[in-house]
Amino acid sequence: MQVRIVMELTDDGGEEIGREIIADMTKITTGAEDLGLSLAEGKALLARLQQKMVETQVHLWLAENRETDGRRLRHKGYYPVTFHTLFGDVRLRSPRYALPESEGRNRPGTVSPLRRLIPDHIAPERLYLETRWASLVPYAAAAELLADVLPIDCGTNATTVRQHTLKTAARIERELTEERVSFMQDSCPRDWMNLPIPDGRIVIGLDGGYIRDRDDRKKNFELIVGRSLPEDGEPRYIGFVHGYDRKPQRRILDHLKKQGVQANQDITFITDGGEEVRSLAEMIAPASEHVLDWFHITMRITVLRQFAQGLRHHDKEAGNVMLGMLSRIKWYLWHGNTYRAREEIDWLLDDAEATETDYPNMKKFLTAIGEFRFYIGSNHASLINYGERYRSGERISSAFVEATVNAVVSKRFAKKQQMQWSRTGAHLLLQTRTQTLDGSLRSTFEKWYPGMANDNHRNPGNKAAA
Repeated sequence: MQVRIVMELTDDGGEEIGREIIADMTKITTGAEDLGLSLAEGKALLARLQQKMVETQVHLWLAENRETDGRRLRHKGYYPVTFHTLFGDVRLRSPRYALPESEGRNRPGTVSPLRRLIPDHIAPERLYLETRWASLVPYAAAAELLADVLPIDCGTNATTVRQHTLKTAARIERELTEERVSFMQDSCPRDWMNLPIPDGRIVIGLDGGYIRDRDDRKKNFELIVGRSLPEDGEPRYIGFVHGYDRKPQRRILDHLKKQGVQANQDITFITDGGEEVRSLAEMIAPASEHVLDWFHITMRITVLRQFAQGLRHHDKEAGNVMLGMLSRIKWYLWHGNTYRAREEIDWLLDDAEATETDYPNMKKFLTAIGEFRFYIGSNHASLINYGERYRSGERISSAFVEATVNAVVSKRFAKKQQMQWSRTGAHLLLQTRTQTLDGSLRSTFEKWYPGMANDNHRNPGNKAAA
């Protein structure tokens, strides 16, 4: 079977301006593998079509942009330009035009209009796909994937993909709002009553994860990641490198504003009680509250119970007494009785210090009780009536944030493989990865490049017209 594919080119008025033979091939059918186009044939066809289409578009655009101040510019030569697209690298001839002489200039300068059309030499949609895939899998794997499915012969390697991804992330960083750490800086409290009734409470969970430092391989540095869950709306991710981002509250505030959060809206921050993440939740909004995660409380109590059970094997009476005290501490904390809980913890520590036993882990038990007392004391303002909150159907645990740490950090930064990262590289990758995971990366590119919103997949009318 002979197959010939011809491209007919017309201008905006529908008048034909040329025809090009895109493919002329022979197909012999001997098996299922011969039906239709193969991957190699499809890639070659797309590359050829893209080359001719871009060449024609550029030619027409240059014809309309050769004048300045009503004067046609004089041609001075060409230089080669490569435009990296989804369907191949298109080689173009970029013309140089002489600018008219002006006062104060001895010799006329030149201008290359094509630089305005393709300043970055890469198609926005290819940049989007490179950024998206590099946010999900290692840079080398992303480059291989793109080369496997698209007619990209050269220019796509791990280094190039990494540079493009980090460049995109840097642009996202530059769009952060000016320094603000609280909604109270944006409006006067007396105006809050005039704001619309908010949609409901929004819950934000924050937690930390650690990855290996490239500059000091014996150390790790911390990433802060989180997820915001509005009652009505899509969840969103946030992430940054602790200590590298000097204005983290500005980032959280900007993150909330993008979700439509108002100054009079109830915001609940749920954290593990660490000093770093606790400080981020302070003074963000007048109607915000910080809640100590119940999961981390029970996890520490569970460790103390294991020590008490070990003590019971050496001193049954003392072990039973301390198990009972731990049960009461948990009950008081569950019902929000912070005063009695802290009092019971003090008694537990006193009894443990007065116990004479040959239990080998008694010193560790005392240390754990002391740390628990400090933990509860440091976060006493974040303790709530967990039982009442739970019965009301509201969140009391940051378990969803634990899953967020795994999704954002572990699966891409490969903790188990001991990958090494620079703080800059990790921070920038977090900006694209979080947007990729919550589906907002495409809208970011559409804001930068409005024409991407006309994609046929997203606009069925365009697809039908095509």
